[in-house]
Amino acid sequence: MKRSILHHSVVLVALALSAEAHAQQAAADQPSKPAPMPAPGDGDIVVTAQRRSERLQDVPIAVTAITGDDLRERRIADVLDLSGRVPGLQIRSADNGANPRIFIRGVGLNDFNPATASAVGIYVNGVYVASTLAQRDAFFDLGQVEVLRGPQGTLYGRNTTGGAINVTTRQPGNTPEADLSLDYGRFNAVTLQGGISAPVAADLAAVRIAGLYQRDDGYMRNTLTGNRGNNVDRWALRGSVHLTPSSTVTDDLTVNASRSTGGSLQAYARTLIPQTAAATGADGLCTPAFYTSGQCTNILGYANTSRNLYEGAYRFEGRDRVSLFGTGNTLSIDLGPVSLIAVTGFQHASRNDQEDTDASPVPVVAASYITRQDTVSQELRVQSDGHDRLRYVAGVYYAHDLIRNESSLDVLPVLRAPTPDNPSGVDLVAGIGDFAWPSRQVTNSYAGFGQLDFDLTPRLTLTGGLRYSADRKRFDYRAEAAGGTIPLFTYADAKTFGSWSGRAGLQYRFSDAANVYASYNRGTKSGGFFSGFAQDPSLIGPYKDETVDAYEVGAKTQWLDRRLGLNVSAFYYDYEDLQVYTSVVQGLITTQLFTNASAARIYGAELELTARPVDGLNLSASTSLLSATYRDFISQGANYSGNRLPSAPKISVQGSAEYRKPIATGAIVARADVSYRSKVFFNTSNDARLTDRARAFVDGRIGWQFAKDRYEVALWVRNVFDVPVISDITPLPALGFDAVVVGRPRTFGLSLRANYR
Repeated sequence: MKRSILHHSVVLVALALSAEAHAQQAAADQPSKPAPMPAPGDGDIVVTAQRRSERLQDVPIAVTAITGDDLRERRIADVLDLSGRVPGLQIRSADNGANPRIFIRGVGLNDFNPATASAVGIYVNGVYVASTLAQRDAFFDLGQVEVLRGPQGTLYGRNTTGGAINVTTRQPGNTPEADLSLDYGRFNAVTLQGGISAPVAADLAAVRIAGLYQRDDGYMRNTLTGNRGNNVDRWALRGSVHLTPSSTVTDDLTVNASRSTGGSLQAYARTLIPQTAAATGADGLCTPAFYTSGQCTNILGYANTSRNLYEGAYRFEGRDRVSLFGTGNTLSIDLGPVSLIAVTGFQHASRNDQEDTDASPVPVVAASYITRQDTVSQELRVQSDGHDRLRYVAGVYYAHDLIRNESSLDVLPVLRAPTPDNPSGVDLVAGIGDFAWPSRQVTNSYAGFGQLDFDLTPRLTLTGGLRYSADRKRFDYRAEAAGGTIPLFTYADAKTFGSWSGRAGLQYRFSDAANVYASYNRGTKSGGFFSGFAQDPSLIGPYKDETVDAYEVGAKTQWLDRRLGLNVSAFYYDYEDLQVYTSVVQGLITTQLFTNASAARIYGAELELTARPVDGLNLSASTSLLSATYRDFISQGANYSGNRLPSAPKISVQGSAEYRKPIATGAIVARADVSYRSKVFFNTSNDARLTDRARAFVDGRIGWQFAKDRYEVALWVRNVFDVPVISDITPLPALGFDAVVVGRPRTFGLSLRANYR
């Protein structure tokens, strides 16, 4: 497959550039000074992926941008909604209000525990979002989202191996603006959001206030009570101030707060312990044909016979409470040839989640996840202005991060048998009892980074970048049982994880409409300590840094007066010490493991196509081909070599079509979106039962805009064909079940929107 992917990628690049190459032969002699960057034209998207404003087509990296209007029309209100909308991007979660698991080109992390950093960084207005509790904060009142694929580090304060998601909120300006929208849909879903901005002092200060409120009844049904679960109930507020005290100084301050109090995750329980020989598979668990036969139970004898993935017999209905507060400030001073930029951030996140993990009427296992995280960060950059022959960015970064974790599990309380010698009834050998693992981690992160772009000729640019990162982590952990009366062990350690990374690249511009690039990136991700439930101190770590050598070639082209765009890329990643979350069965508990795989190999190709064949019609399509496998990976006696990485489908495809038809009273706007991904694995072992088959999803929307587009009424539907959305599968075979996490079924509704600009 590797040769096929690379061969087809080279062919696509050659075809895309052949016409441009012939055109260049007839072109006039090149100028003696660097060619100026073309000004954005109609339909061009401007991005800041390289810390300066550029046309998307001119950036020599794989990046996809989704504008604020597209985000609204696609109803993207959560980072999870980006999954399947960008080539190579897969996002899932096993929680209702936090902890997204983000994968780009197969690079990501299955671990949901709080002290583990994501391989994909999320930045909001330039501030790195350190807490996974805050990464699902409401996506509202946004200007743009950019998804960068591949290691990032020489331009960004935080280092990531998988990529970055840059989120830009709408900023106030010197013109008064206001907008308001109301959605109502299936499950009594209500979404109200809006914003207002206005100048406070002309050419000096402007402010914007935006807010969001969402609620619904939930799409899971508790068969014991008839109540709905997995419901949404959250609000968010954001205030922004834009100051221009002089022509050379700007300051942008943002303050945000949000709270989510929806229900805790309710999964579908797939019971696994066979009660008859006919139902027993080769692995000793039930075969798929008998899952709902009544011949398969959990460890306490409960058999789930329902085939409906959207219901369960939940003995309690918990809450997943997430509270967030943050501020971000960007100060920019224009000194003529250079600018000084300071980005300051503070984030607070806290969570209290009480979860019926076994999704059954009998008390097998319940979880309590209580976490608090506070982060302060400061980034200072100096960067060149304009498009001189030499362009550069250099910066330093510091962050202080504190995580407190008070999580616990209550396993099989009905089997605890108190005795005079053991009044708690806890059985440590069997794994029966109430277990807690309070921990505290303090991290001080330091980094210096920089990147140079030098025009060797007016059309050929050389790029070089370097970074050094150091994370000093202090970790304290205590394992205990029976409400702290039975100490199991304590762990305390401190370590500094330091690493070098860098970038080298070449870009050749055939014309304003076509360029090719090749790059090498060495990315690193800091090592650390495992913060999940562990039965032994040896499982905590420390684990080592992971490193990746990433090679990429690509081409970006536009044709027919920019009505047709074709971007292609091919990549090869060589990983060492890849950080991997796995699990094994020990006693009656599935033990979580966080280890370094010896190596992994990832390669593939991507294609993005945009077209405006006629006025009013916009088409887009993208494809990702991916091979992602472990090499020489043995953990706890299990050999995972050759297995595919989780959430790394071999093929994923996205497409959309939007048509705007002017009519006497305004315009009719219709849109359709489709996405497809091939089979995915949810765990390292590639167990057949822990997979999801290939799926395709279709969304649609039709709206009427009138009064000069100031108002709109629209009907929408998501997941038109009601395809089950399997988001994750958590295996707990020792307790006799798998927790199958299912996303929303088909939803539909009505939208009303008004804006004043």
